[in-house]
Amino acid sequence: MNYILFDGNDKQALLPFTYTRPIGEIRVGILTIKEKWENYLASEVSYFVEDYLAQKFPLQLGKTNVVINATYLPTKALLAEINGLNIGEALFFKEDIVAYVSKEDSLQYDASNYKIKQLNDVGLTIKHTWEIFAKNDEAIREDFNLLTTGRISAPISTTNTVIAPENIFLEEGAKVECSILNASTGPIYIGRDAEIMEGCIIRGALAMCEHAVLKMGAKIYGASTFGPYCKVGGEVNNSVLFAYSNKGHEGFLGNSVLGEWCNLGADTNTSNLKNNYAAVRLWDYQTEGFAHTGLQFCGLMMGDHSKAGINTMFNTGTVVGVNANVFGSGFPRNFIPSYSWGGASGFTTYRTNKAFETAKAMMGRRNIEFDAVEKELFEAVFELTKKWRKD
Repeated sequence: MNYILFDGNDKQALLPFTYTRPIGEIRVGILTIKEKWENYLASEVSYFVEDYLAQKFPLQLGKTNVVINATYLPTKALLAEINGLNIGEALFFKEDIVAYVSKEDSLQYDASNYKIKQLNDVGLTIKHTWEIFAKNDEAIREDFNLLTTGRISAPISTTNTVIAPENIFLEEGAKVECSILNASTGPIYIGRDAEIMEGCIIRGALAMCEHAVLKMGAKIYGASTFGPYCKVGGEVNNSVLFAYSNKGHEGFLGNSVLGEWCNLGADTNTSNLKNNYAAVRLWDYQTEGFAHTGLQFCGLMMGDHSKAGINTMFNTGTVVGVNANVFGSGFPRNFIPSYSWGGASGFTTYRTNKAFETAKAMMGRRNIEFDAVEKELFEAVFELTKKWRKD
């Protein structure tokens, strides 16, 4: 069997993160959705995506292809249902397609050619941006069990104060010194060569992926994930950073999601609760309005390669697109389109040539090339998002 992830009907609801990636590349818990499926399937997985993403995320076809909706996270029960499908059969949950088995010459789903089987229940799903942090606690716990069952943690240094050490796992090369680790409220996973510097105070659940760094004196609580090579300091509550993003200084980040290659300047703060305690509404690209999240706590959604200058203040429920640069005093508006440059006093268009220069410099610090594929992706997103900007 050859396994492929597709975006289903929920790509728009997961913007701005899905401007630059398939849904399967979203990180929730410890792993990306694709990594979760590869662990459960014991097989590599590729993507069926829009043309502008296909060069970076290529499709691998086989004689028989199992095509899975990436918004559904794997469980043993779901895996059994998918493996029970035959060619020409599709699995649905209510009105939503979950998976189907296709031949190489008919990868596109056509309802008239498929026999439908209904699921009675599913596990975690990620169908809105805010669910990435809202469901992160459960996702960390599931990934922790998946990755650590039957394995022995690297030793925890005796310089630390530790509560519930059985819920803490350190991969090879992980470093933790002179910190407080309370895993009684959720597991703490420290990835390969990740580091928690001195004086940090942590309440689980926490996932630190490989080479992530938690800077001295940081205060972390409420089911947070710091992806590969992220650097984090200050106060963080229930937030997810995908990879290569930095919140390296003091300031509060709560109930938020940052994509890749983002940077929050020193003393940047996000509001995650409205003054009147009302439920938060969040910009919806599909309806071009503000959607009801049903959440009282919701902070910042920031797309890839976006930046905030020092002392930036983000209002409750702010959405920042891809390659935006936000700075200055006061609260900027709570929807900032991709390729915007400015702040509360107004925005101009952040031209692609300037975005190329910044990305090349930032990625170069991690010895990653900003190549022609990335450049074409930037240009495609610039065109896709132009309607939101006032050039």
